[in-house]
Amino acid sequence: MSDQLFKKIELKVEGMSCTNCALGIKKSLEKEGFSNVSADFTTDSVRFELPDESRLALAVKRIEGLGYSVIFPKEDEREEKQGLSSIEKKFWFSLVFTVPLILAMFVPVPLLHNDLFQLALTLPVFAVGFWHFGRSAFNSLRSGVTNMDVLIFLGSTAAFVYSLVGTINGLGHDYMFYETSASIITIVLLGNMLEHRSVKKTTSAVDDLVRLQKNTARRITISSNGAGEVIEEVDASLVETGQKVLVNTGDKIPVDGEIYWGHGSIDEGMISGESLPVDKSVGDKVVGGTILVSGNLKIRTTATGKDTVLSQIIEMVRSAQQDKPRLQNLADRISAIFVPTVVALALITMGGWLLFSDIPFRDALMRGVAVLVIACPCALGLAIPTAVVVGLGRLAKNGILVKGGTSIDKFAGIETLVFDKTGTLTTGKFSVRKMKTFGFSDAQAASIVYSLEKHSAHPIAQALAAHFAGSTEISLASVNEEKGLGIKAVSEDGYTYQAGSYAIASDLTNDDDHNVYLLVNGKLAAWIDIEDTIKPGAAEAIHTLKEKGVHPVLLSGDRRKRCEEVAAALGIDEVYAEQLPDQKLEVITALSKKSRVGMVGDGINDAPALARADIGISMSDATQVAVKSAEVVLLKGNLDLLAKAFTGSRTTLKTIKENLFWAFAYNVAAIPLAMAGFLTPIVAAAAMALSDIVVVGNSLRLKKRKLK
Repeated sequence: MSDQLFKKIELKVEGMSCTNCALGIKKSLEKEGFSNVSADFTTDSVRFELPDESRLALAVKRIEGLGYSVIFPKEDEREEKQGLSSIEKKFWFSLVFTVPLILAMFVPVPLLHNDLFQLALTLPVFAVGFWHFGRSAFNSLRSGVTNMDVLIFLGSTAAFVYSLVGTINGLGHDYMFYETSASIITIVLLGNMLEHRSVKKTTSAVDDLVRLQKNTARRITISSNGAGEVIEEVDASLVETGQKVLVNTGDKIPVDGEIYWGHGSIDEGMISGESLPVDKSVGDKVVGGTILVSGNLKIRTTATGKDTVLSQIIEMVRSAQQDKPRLQNLADRISAIFVPTVVALALITMGGWLLFSDIPFRDALMRGVAVLVIACPCALGLAIPTAVVVGLGRLAKNGILVKGGTSIDKFAGIETLVFDKTGTLTTGKFSVRKMKTFGFSDAQAASIVYSLEKHSAHPIAQALAAHFAGSTEISLASVNEEKGLGIKAVSEDGYTYQAGSYAIASDLTNDDDHNVYLLVNGKLAAWIDIEDTIKPGAAEAIHTLKEKGVHPVLLSGDRRKRCEEVAAALGIDEVYAEQLPDQKLEVITALSKKSRVGMVGDGINDAPALARADIGISMSDATQVAVKSAEVVLLKGNLDLLAKAFTGSRTTLKTIKENLFWAFAYNVAAIPLAMAGFLTPIVAAAAMALSDIVVVGNSLRLKKRKLK
């Protein structure tokens, strides 16, 4: 395979109204050789990958050839400023001509009943319908994925052509169904307009995150004479890595960076879900888009543009919203055959009434039209994406990043939740409680421990390095870290040093009651006891999860006594202690055979176990979002977010099932009623539009449900 790098492209596409529209674009682009294509009608976006941008014009041409419009950034801004969208303009235009046609059904005004007058009123509406639904219908037929517009176009055209034939031949009032044709188009446009507004509300969480991106920054430069600093206000996109910026009280921080001067309180709630401002000073990292509540800071830029944490979060949420849960595959298969099936049922309805009853042709035709118009594949298409978009957006606003619809599906079905101990159930902020040496002074042992542990990123190693900082450093020729065992080094004068868990000292002592053992040339030189505290709220979170039917398990490389103490304090009955990384994998594999397993870790030392579990959950922070091994990232270290994430996933999955039930139930009940002649085409069009709005409205209810 080629190692060629592919560039990710995202286009905003106007005109997609349902899953089949998106599927048609996807198939068309894949046919042209574009890779990793995804189209999402809820966010009006189409994504794909290119080796370079030379074929971008072809992609735009293919999309526009299917009857959709590709909106570029400047056009998009202009459209937002104009107020009314394209669909709204079409609806209000059609309504002006449709109202008199509807009035003719109730008001005995001769002019309103004149067939030429009704034709004149209907023609503009039919022209709009032909342009809006007809183009989409023809293009969907060309792409091989028929959409709902085929049904609307066939229904409105059948009523219009039947009426037109009657008018041309002077066949009288029995052939006048102009109001049916115009009403179908206008009512469906109304439904599309309301649906469009509702669907836009489902994406508001991402829009809120985008709005956090600051447009300007106060860049710090040195004056031309070198006498002092110059502050210039520039577009944030012009700030480069390494450059310095000034942030004053009340400002949004424009870039990711590290504080090199000043201190202040920062509101990170919009990214992490943390309700209280966080105090930060020199050396601390800050995230672009957060707000400096008090203080003044000078920041050295570490990331800008698409490399910032906020941009990664936005990209992660957008990508996740296009990821489909397993139930979507069922809905997609049904949607793909839905339209041809409905057309066949409409023909059967019309033919059946003509063959087996004595009703006139016009009544049989109207019953066939009612079948076409009432069927609603859109409700099926909207059922899952709208719920996923709202659910993921709501979780993101609470500091919970779920990397896709499939992850929601898996998370909601978790039966066993495995917890790492250090940094997950406990604070991970260690302190040295006691050290005992054998044949070495405390200063010598401290020097060895410091020289070894400064090379490791493990939380305990960092705590030891910090505690013994200032000790004399030993010159090391080589350093090697083995996960689960510890760190081993050889000094330049030939001594072999090793620091790690009891596993490295088990042949030298039976005393397994300590955290860290130090070996020099294979002999025990010291042991160290470390203190770590249980996280606030951990017990409550475990209790909440148990109430929801989740079985907690503790899995750790730490010594058994400490693991059992933590487990007892938190109400965890199943404990696996002193496990090496490969043993952790074996435990996860064994548990997965009995139930669906989630693994919760810090994302650093638990990467293999996180990847092996049915779903991996990382306890991160707002400066470390992209934890590749985890499908769920909690942007605060608090375990109460875990219970909220679980609740959010379950309520989202429940909403998906409710939406699918409504969509199926509506079509199963409505189509037979239309076939039996109980519904007119106008009532059918209204019912169809309402079914879409019900599904989207149910998804929007997720915004109001409390996470607990």
